[in-house]
Amino acid sequence: MNQPYKVKLDAFEGPLDLLLHLINQYEIDIYDIPVAQITEQYMHYIHTMQRLELNIASEYLVMASTLLALKSQMLLPKQEVEEADEEYMEDPREELMQRLIEYRKYKDAAKKLQNKELEANQIFTRPAVLFDHAETKQPAVQGDISIYEMIHALGKMFERKKWHEPLETKVKGGEIPIEQRMTDVLDLVKYSSSGIAFDQLFEYPSRSHIVITFMAVLELMKNNDVTCRQERHFDHLYVFYVGDETWKSMN
Repeated sequence: MNQPYKVKLDAFEGPLDLLLHLINQYEIDIYDIPVAQITEQYMHYIHTMQRLELNIASEYLVMASTLLALKSQMLLPKQEVEEADEEYMEDPREELMQRLIEYRKYKDAAKKLQNKELEANQIFTRPAVLFDHAETKQPAVQGDISIYEMIHALGKMFERKKWHEPLETKVKGGEIPIEQRMTDVLDLVKYSSSGIAFDQLFEYPSRSHIVITFMAVLELMKNNDVTCRQERHFDHLYVFYVGDETWKSMN
């Protein structure tokens, strides 16, 4: 009997990070969160991760339950109240809103500290040294696509290719290791003059193939071998080889 193909990814920062991503992506007012919309989009991500049998942290599922309960509460008819009592009516979204605001403050502060650290790392003193054949190393290039946007792209790919459950789960003999898949993806991207569509990397509806390919792309991005970009929110994702002149011209 085959064991379920499960993978744990350490790239997820937590449910508040996903919610903040959705708020930014859909240009939602953090002080007036449309609960029905944010819940629908959040559940889309959760369902996509579950279809791939990614090992989702329990805190994501707790937040999903919280959002569903909040959505139900917002749909209940409002009770008649005396005018004097109106000031004591608490918005059921208040606690979530405050958590998101605090999280955004910490995230912004962490980003500023990270930028200062990167700037400090560029400042150093040392005795002058003469090199006969000095080599200039190109700085590492980071893509502007988050893992959540890649998960969203996977979900949309399932819809476009009509890959409905159950995905093929049987692990075939000689399953390609992630290192080999990284090499295959890099070869595909390297020889594509204008980048390659994210969907084209996933050739058939095998769960193991999809997960290994997805992880291979993440590792290549982490190693700064490829970058993943899109023109606008919700557009198709394209994967570029970092050394490609076409990608450089876009920056």
